[in-house]
Parts: sequence; structure tokens; C-alpha cells
Amino acid sequence: MAQKTARKAHTLPSPKGGGKERERETSSRAESASAARAIWNGTISFGLVSIPVRLYTATKSHDVHFHLLHKRDGVRLQNIRWCPKHERAVPWDEVVRGFEYAKGQYVPVSEEDLEHLPVKTIHTVDISDFVKLEEVDPIYYDKAYYLAPDEAGVKAFVLLRQALEQTGRAAVAKVAIRDKESLCLVRPYQDVLSMDTLFYANEIRPTKDIAVDGVEVSPREIQMAVSLIENLSNRFDPQRYYDEYQTALKKLIDAKVAGAPLPAPPSERGEKIVDLMEALRASVEATRKKPSSTADGNAPPTRTRTISSRRKKSA
Repeated sequence: MAQKTARKAHTLPSPKGGGKERERETSSRAESASAARAIWNGTISFGLVSIPVRLYTATKSHDVHFHLLHKRDGVRLQNIRWCPKHERAVPWDEVVRGFEYAKGQYVPVSEEDLEHLPVKTIHTVDISDFVKLEEVDPIYYDKAYYLAPDEAGVKAFVLLRQALEQTGRAAVAKVAIRDKESLCLVRPYQDVLSMDTLFYANEIRPTKDIAVDGVEVSPREIQMAVSLIENLSNRFDPQRYYDEYQTALKKLIDAKVAGAPLPAPPSERGEKIVDLMEALRASVEATRKKPSSTADGNAPPTRTRTISSRRKKSA
């Protein structure tokens, strides 16, 4: 299916994908299997400036993935593309995309049809505005990519990145990827540009139906909460955090494979606190004096878990 749904030069192919986009990349760049591979070629356009660039995925998942098994015999289940009319499985090379315009009525849409879309963002990151980065609420962020220059656009690319750094601005643009014209934000990141796709305003759900109203807190409670926040404040360092759930899950799987006893679940720690002020007071007291091991700016590994446990009990 990936071969049928990936556009020629402006959509992101799936990991299974082949197609002309991947063939062009393979022939134009003799990259090793471990090197980054561009998933889209196009240009950054603003004013009369056009910069040829390549797009790369910026993140990768380390999640443990499960397969579906038949509970009775443990055999892995298969996902089959089944045609009820011919009562048989359909291979990928016989699959096309289609849009349901009426109940049970579909119109096929081919790769050639998509090339006729009258939008310039198919091949271009089209910049319309430059804004301050802090003006963009994080709720709008969707998926992160890297932009790097093609050989012919290195100087212009570096010029744009340095200009954005000096002005403290980010570029708001639109680009067509994955069968959708996405709003995006282009900003300097290390020695490249990052491109984050954004949700449109009408894709953000309103909060009025879940908003809390009529709750009063005392000045003393606010003061204690502020003190707790200040005690736990630190400079953001992503290297300090890791996925404990995935680590524990892998240990559990290893134990099941080896036929060993499963790890013991965590025991509840700390006394149960139901009074909000008492919970705040105890938390502030516990975080007021930091051990000497935090002199280098790193938080002790057990402090956050202890406070989290107490906060959970007092909620």
C-alpha cells in the first residue's frame, strides 16, 4: 500500500515504501544504511528567495511493539486485505486509494491525479510570516522534522538560519505532506533547521466543556504551591529523563522468555495525606534542603518519585 499511497516527490513514504522517490534518493546519494535518509526534496520559499532543501524525520520511537496472537495456540494473526466480492486476499499491487463520495460509492484517486493539485506547497515549504517562538503555544505542535540544505542551497540556508537566530523569530509556513497541506513552524535547531508541523486552529478542541469553575484557593495555599514549584525548579535537560515504563516492560518480557519470576510491582510509599495544605507543607519541607549530590545541578533520582507519590495520594 505504501507504494500506492506515497506521492512522487512531495509526500512522505512509509517505512515499507519504495517508489520513484526512494529510487531517486538512492541513485543521487550513496549513503550507508545507517546514515540519515531524506524523505522529501523541495524548497523553502520566502519573498523571492528559494532554497533547495531535504526533509528528514527528527525523532524515532524506542517503544516495545506487540503483535496480535491467537489466544488458543499463540500463532501470530495476519492482516489480510480481503475483497468480499471476489472472496480472496488482494496483494498490494492491486490496491488503489479511493474517496467515498456517497454511501458505498467510491472514486479512485491516482498518483497522477494528485500531481494536478493546484497548490504550490506540494513541492515548497511556503513561508508566509515570521513570528516570535514564544507566541506559539506548544499545544499546536504535532510532528518534528529536520531541514537540511541541498548542495546548491547551502549559503542561502545558512543565511536564513543565522537571520532567524539573530531576530529570535521562527517562520510560519505551509507544506503538503502525507496527503495534507500542513501548517508548520521552521526554526533554528543546532546546525540545521527544524520543521514542526502544527495543528490548525480548528483542530484544537475547546476547553469550555471541561473547564473548572467556582473553586477558590487561599493566598496561603498559593504561596505554598509557589514555594514547592521553586524548590523543584531546574534547568531543562532532556538527558535527565528516560522512559522507565519501557525499561520495566523489557525486563518483564525478558523474565517471561526465560521463564523466570516476574518483577515485583512497586509498593506504595509515604503516608496517606488527604489535607491539601498538609500535603503542600510536607512537600515543601521534603524539597527544601537538597542533598550535596545535587551541587552539579542534577536532581536526586528518588526525589521526584517520592514527591509524585505523595502528590498522587493527596489529589
